[in-house]
Amino acid sequence: MYAEERQKVILERARHEGRVDVTGLASEFDVTYETVRRDLTALERHGVLRRVHGGAIPVERLGFEPALTVRDSVMTQEKERIAKAALAELPDEGAILLDAGSTTGRLAEQLPTDRELTVVTNSLSIALTLTPRTNINLMLLGGRLRTRTQASVEAWALRALSECFVDVAFMATNGVSVERGLTTPDPAEAEVKRAMIASSRRSVLLADHTKVGNDHFARFAAVEDLDLVITDDGIADGLSDELETAGPSVRSV
Repeated sequence: MYAEERQKVILERARHEGRVDVTGLASEFDVTYETVRRDLTALERHGVLRRVHGGAIPVERLGFEPALTVRDSVMTQEKERIAKAALAELPDEGAILLDAGSTTGRLAEQLPTDRELTVVTNSLSIALTLTPRTNINLMLLGGRLRTRTQASVEAWALRALSECFVDVAFMATNGVSVERGLTTPDPAEAEVKRAMIASSRRSVLLADHTKVGNDHFARFAAVEDLDLVITDDGIADGLSDELETAGPSVRSV
């Protein structure tokens, strides 16, 4: 087994069981303790695990919110596929909303040049990506900027969202489950996300499979509030079926 494959299994195990320990992993994979420690260090550098004595814990269990730059370096191929699949949900013309996030950021990079679109976003990084595009009417939501996520939040952003209506909102999330809905660590971001969904005709969630089944502090929507979930083919069949039973279509790419 290659290191990348082993690390993927370790991460999935940590997220499912809440933690992993060096001794158990070394025995399971028939590798040295030092090999496992290198794997855990690599995963910690990607911002998905936090090393603890004797093992590691997934960052979700610590309430830790990785910075956008860290999240953008994880699951890159999956996020590219999800963003490309989301292009099929764009209107021929009209207005869309891009929530702040690493996968929605990749969608912004791939927006077509053959049509005029109004793009509403609360993401500074997405706004900077779209600034040179002459076919995009860019509407940047104001408010307090959260440096960790480069997202604007609070009253100014909420006021603007209450006065607009878009064809499709492309949403990001830190976690999604049938039981808890869509969740994120920060209540201010949750409030803006909630207003985004309310301001859209259709809501499309872009989320890689590591987000599915995870829950965070602040809830901003129920699964049934979504029209479509686009994820990658790493999602377990059971989780995909659970989401579809709750309401939205699920597309794995």
